[in-house]
Amino acid sequence: MINRISIFAYGAASYALFLATFLYALGFVGGFGVPHTIDGPLEGSIAAALAVDLGLLGLFAVQHSVMARRAFKQWLTRVVPEAAERSTYVLASSAALLLLFWQWRPIGGIVWTVESPLLRAAAYGVFAAGWATVLVCTFLINHFDLFGLRQSWLALLGRPYTPLRFTMPGPYRAVRHPLYVGWLLAFWATPTMTVTHLLFAAMTSAYILIAIRLEERDLVAAHGEAYAAYRRRVPMLIPRRRRSGKRTHSASAREWTWQ
Repeated sequence: MINRISIFAYGAASYALFLATFLYALGFVGGFGVPHTIDGPLEGSIAAALAVDLGLLGLFAVQHSVMARRAFKQWLTRVVPEAAERSTYVLASSAALLLLFWQWRPIGGIVWTVESPLLRAAAYGVFAAGWATVLVCTFLINHFDLFGLRQSWLALLGRPYTPLRFTMPGPYRAVRHPLYVGWLLAFWATPTMTVTHLLFAAMTSAYILIAIRLEERDLVAAHGEAYAAYRRRVPMLIPRRRRSGKRTHSASAREWTWQ
């Protein structure tokens, strides 16, 4: 019983850290409400700032992708209980992001700025829509399973983990990765694009495109023709007109979407 309580406490703490990190990320990218934001004047040399920023982004990308691979998950469950595997992934992701927020080095410089109050409001609206899309999509596929809390709760109750059935709710019928669409909107929609913000948006966008390829390779290997057919029928990030007809496929919510 003590072990089950420990797993749940670990999962709850990891989830709480994720929530704090998510809220800080909103202010960090948006430039409000937090001590350190993505923008600011250059301190020191541009070369040093670029090296630090690229290193932080690279660290997050490696952590996020390596820990999402099936082989790493299998190794990790030899070290931590299976019910705590997802929470460990969430904890490591949050730690990598918090390190990025803490050590980020602004470069300064303006790429573009929007003067019109109406257009500035529109840019902030798209920014907000991006973050809302991310949050809503997590609940559509089971938010608490995605971030490990369901696994630790089931362990506390002494119940085995049962993978969720996924039937492409809402935006998953239009694009395969609406979570990533939300991130792209959140990172690029800004009335004032600085050099630092452009670097962040460009590098995270490149990572998203690479991550999708890696994830979908694993998904095809795991689910075969079921996922291959879904991939042929539904576009990756940009919706298109679809022929009528309803089809559904089942899979783990975590595996079909954001890993």
